[in-house]
Amino acid sequence: MITCHLTYVIDPTKLFEFEQYCKMWLPLVKKFGGVHHGYLLPSEGASNIAMGSFSFESLAAYEQYRIQSLDDAQCQVAFKFAKDTRCFFSYERTFFRPLFA
Repeated sequence: MITCHLTYVIDPTKLFEFEQYCKMWLPLVKKFGGVHHGYLLPSEGASNIAMGSFSFESLAAYEQYRIQSLDDAQCQVAFKFAKDTRCFFSYERTFFRPLFA
């Protein structure tokens, strides 16, 4: 299993739009065989950092999701929403190997 952890630099004046964007991706990761662990939105402290994470059974499965998402109509809506609203400035992906009890 591999977990992709995303760290976003968001526009704090567009938190509502960013939340809408996040809500679009929650079911899409599942649609492609992943498990979404949710997003962490700013509360106290930094107002411009948000995080999200999701897992796939392997890096190969994650790469397949990435390829398929480029041609998926619902994913295209989410990509366009982010571009149109500019609700985040950048994001960084980090991959982890989870360890469970």
